[in-house]
Amino acid sequence: MAAEIHSRPQSSRPVLLNKIEGHQDAVNAAVLIPKEDGVITVGEDRTIRVWLKRDSGQYWPSIYHTVSSPCSSMSYHHDSKRIFIGQDNGAIVEFEISEDFNKITFVKTYPAHQSRVSAIVYCPESEWVISTGHDKSVSWMCSRSGSMLGRHYFSSWASCLQFDHDTKHVFVGDYSGQITLLKLDQNTYSIITTLKGHEGSIGSLCWDPVQRLLFSGASDHSVIMWDIGGRKGRMLLLQGHHDRVQSLCYLQLTRQLVSCAADGGITVWNMDISREEAPQWLESDCCQKCEQPFFWNLKQMWDSKTIGLRQHHCRKCGKAVCGKCSSKRSTYPVMGFEFQVRVCDDCYETIKEEDRTSLATFHEGKHNISHMNMDSSRGLMVTCGSDRVVKVTHLT
Repeated sequence: MAAEIHSRPQSSRPVLLNKIEGHQDAVNAAVLIPKEDGVITVGEDRTIRVWLKRDSGQYWPSIYHTVSSPCSSMSYHHDSKRIFIGQDNGAIVEFEISEDFNKITFVKTYPAHQSRVSAIVYCPESEWVISTGHDKSVSWMCSRSGSMLGRHYFSSWASCLQFDHDTKHVFVGDYSGQITLLKLDQNTYSIITTLKGHEGSIGSLCWDPVQRLLFSGASDHSVIMWDIGGRKGRMLLLQGHHDRVQSLCYLQLTRQLVSCAADGGITVWNMDISREEAPQWLESDCCQKCEQPFFWNLKQMWDSKTIGLRQHHCRKCGKAVCGKCSSKRSTYPVMGFEFQVRVCDDCYETIKEEDRTSLATFHEGKHNISHMNMDSSRGLMVTCGSDRVVKVTHLT
């Protein structure tokens, strides 16, 4: 059973059901097979494996297939049983899995990238295979012919992507911490906007097409919710991890966001509440509370014959303050601060005890988590990572 750090009875709690072991190297992607007791995994050991649950309750490999290069990413379409495997050499290989999940058949190879494929999305409506890679590009290819339709290059490695099938908008996160929104067409594209808010590389994206919300997780240990549909540029910052966030999943029915980090931390966020947007940090040459100069304000230091102070920022109001005027720390979950952060003394007095009540629960997956997949209809979650272990858990 997954060890729980903080308990909140009203929120989901992951309970370990099965542990799948067998890969000889890191497992880079794992997906639950809809309506089946099965899991598909791919890894650095160049294998594609389909695990089916036997009468004994254990998962056994029904398919074990080896390809030419380490498997870095995967997209599985259950209705057609088509599976697309991204490889370290930049190619995407398509297979078809039999109805009984006991046979895998090679279909074609797509010349997608010049180096490691980081993410894949298959769009059956337009017959596109969209992917990002470490060659700093996003590409989209025709799944009928296997030919390249278009490509766009970024200034950094493209690390993850999400695609809106109705509008044909693609979101691409990169290692510089930016998220680029593009509108794709059959052979052309246009850049819509760039989202900037993270201070580290983007590790995961999650798109909710119903509410038109985009969630991003990054190496700065934070998650950001972007209000794309409202077109207000609204940005909610969620801080509840101690390591880089590598996988995200939004549960539409319960309005919960599940985020997983490299240290095994699993956070379940309650998004069915009204949250406050974190303020922009203000800049000033002196403390906006006591008006003492900061250390770069040479003129005021000379005039007042004082030594300059270090600048800090209150996370609640955003004002530039000195250490003496921001001596307090507090959680403020409605603004996404589940851990204690610096607040100015004035804001600290306005925070009531009920304002500190957590709006998330924290759990320990007990292994490195680089990828997560969920089946919300059954309340199942599968996680995998560099420790070669795949875990199937149930959100109770």
